[in-house]
Amino acid sequence: MRNRFTLAGLAAGVSMMAMGSAQAVEIEYWQYVFDSRVQAMDQLIANFEAANPGITVRHVTFPYADYQTRVTAAKLAGQGPDVVQLFYGWLDNFVAGELIQPLNPDVFPHEEIESEFFPIVGAMKRGEDYYGLPTAVRSLALFYNKQLFDEAGLDPDNPPQTLEELLAAAEATVKRDGAGNIISVGLAMGMAAQDHHWWREGLIRQFGGQAYSDDGRTVAYNDDAGLAATSWQADLYNTHGVTQIGFMDEPQAAFRAGLAAMSIDGTFRLGAFNAIESFEWGVTELPANADGYRSNYASYFANAIGASASGDELEAAEKFLAYISSEEAMEVWLDIVGELPARQSAALTEENLSHPVYAPFLKGLEYAHTTVFVDEAAQRQVAIDMEARMSIQGQDPADALAEAAAAEQAILDNFYSR
Repeated sequence: MRNRFTLAGLAAGVSMMAMGSAQAVEIEYWQYVFDSRVQAMDQLIANFEAANPGITVRHVTFPYADYQTRVTAAKLAGQGPDVVQLFYGWLDNFVAGELIQPLNPDVFPHEEIESEFFPIVGAMKRGEDYYGLPTAVRSLALFYNKQLFDEAGLDPDNPPQTLEELLAAAEATVKRDGAGNIISVGLAMGMAAQDHHWWREGLIRQFGGQAYSDDGRTVAYNDDAGLAATSWQADLYNTHGVTQIGFMDEPQAAFRAGLAAMSIDGTFRLGAFNAIESFEWGVTELPANADGYRSNYASYFANAIGASASGDELEAAEKFLAYISSEEAMEVWLDIVGELPARQSAALTEENLSHPVYAPFLKGLEYAHTTVFVDEAAQRQVAIDMEARMSIQGQDPADALAEAAAAEQAILDNFYSR
């Protein structure tokens, strides 16, 4: 049975294994709408169906905001996907809601998962069971607009490497109109995007703390280190005025429009940014602190087997999951989406490690942390609300941080008391 997972890496033109029955089978794959992801999955489905003529995969997508609700509603209606994509931080909710089933270790051997994937795949394990596998992993990096750097007198080939240099570059590149209103930000920001990860696993650690206790049950950022990190980040918009929360609604929109000199974002943004024609951009590692210490956040969307899959559909779903978590599929995903392969052998190639765009993200994986969320959406909202209180209401960072810590602790307590 071990060969079932390993053989998924064979060329798509070779049938990986015969179905237990000659009867044609249709399965459904669900994911949220993100153009490059949809394009990549369409290609993978075409490859898979060509190699497995007895299986048809129906690709179903929903808007991101509705996605989890639609998966839950389908379960309640006795329906649902055979293979479903989920953010690793949603795992506990998906398991508690009985939306997915554990992976069969005879089909997906644990020793193979743990030896071939990046260690962060462990976030998909609960107890003795793995519940899903990623096609790709991602970390954060600093994108910068070389044209705006050049206009500000900065070297476009020498991006910021420290937090101090980041602030200096943001101050040099921010643009204002005659009335003092920001018309182009030095650094695009927003907790609703990736800044809550930068704050949680980057800045807090760089200022000497950590966001949670080692067992993940207790909020630990309401201390001196957490306050220093939160204040430093808030000072970017409250004191230094190099950015504006909500500028053009979201950071990536401002960067694509050429109205942000810098933006902290993930590999998943490469597909969209590669379409930029109006200026040249670059990527560098997240800036280090004054002592040279760097910290990053790594994450991924995984693919899991839906709870309702059984019989021939289950076997077909396992075949499909094996293929979309193979090295071949990861190369397709890298080419179209820009996210790094989840298998180390596919990611850590000489070509990728020397690539001007991929290399900073790969380096970031070396010192990245993966937050174990119990409710990713709710915990992200805590950070968004904290930022709003500081940027809109002018709340003192110490009070905003304490309020956030209490709110997030309540989320953790509610989960662990079940």
